[in-house]
Amino acid sequence: MASIAAQFVRQGKKELGNTRPKEPFFFLKPTTSYLPSGGNLEIPSGVVAHHEVELGVVIGTGGRNISQEAAESHIAGYALAVDMTARNMQDEVKKKGLPWSAVKGFDTFTPIGKYIPKSSITDAHNLKLSLKINGVTKQDGTTADMIFRIPRLVEHVSSIMALEEGDLILTGTPSGVGAILPGDMVECALADASGKILDELTFTAISRDGGYQFKS
Repeated sequence: MASIAAQFVRQGKKELGNTRPKEPFFFLKPTTSYLPSGGNLEIPSGVVAHHEVELGVVIGTGGRNISQEAAESHIAGYALAVDMTARNMQDEVKKKGLPWSAVKGFDTFTPIGKYIPKSSITDAHNLKLSLKINGVTKQDGTTADMIFRIPRLVEHVSSIMALEEGDLILTGTPSGVGAILPGDMVECALADASGKILDELTFTAISRDGGYQFKS
């Protein structure tokens, strides 16, 4: 899985200390971070876990050096997802110029909803993304606020590494990023411009039993 950072107009420098990028910046997430809807998100000891609700792009036809004009023909569909981040760990590795693999790659740190065929979505750049914690809305944004549109993301990622069938590109998150605590119930939704719900994704946060412990 590839995930795009600092990608929404209303989410960036003020919220996370990011500057507006000149080109897409992405990182990789392991497939072992996948969590199906209804599962338990495991938060490791000492980790401050932040939610980032996102639209995922599912690649149907692989390729490399894909142009923006050809990008649409390589997309099979979409998915609702949450890119979880160990924020306090990320703050530390950013200072040291170290990779983000552990920050983004814990088991269960990528909850993903159902596959949505491309034919079910009229305009992927006019969708509503929302996330609630214990019934309280924390994120409520639109894909219209993307800095780089989806064809540009496909072009950029495929210019660096070949994309394969089934690959998932997470396209960035709107404002409202914040912490999830053990015991929290999280509800996410993806809707079209009319308000029609295309998918819902739910999960419960719990404390991870054993494994890595973060100490600042």
